[in-house]
Amino acid sequence: MMKTIKISGMRCEHCTASVTKALSEIDGISEVQIDLEKGEASYEEDSPLAPEIIKNAISKIGFEVIG
Repeated sequence: MMKTIKISGMRCEHCTASVTKALSEIDGISEVQIDLEKGEASYEEDSPLAPEIIKNAISKIGFEVIG
């Protein structure tokens, strides 16, 4: 099931790479896609994950999940 989250603070390709790597390292997440213009990350979730897992992974690299 594809999910999309809003992330504040992404401004460049390095940001995109960092967020992609952080999300890809979470067990159960695959096919990460970043839309820098919209400030969104989309990903495939093998099974439902707690939102805190995603938020923690993103905040550890200096960004914030919003909404």
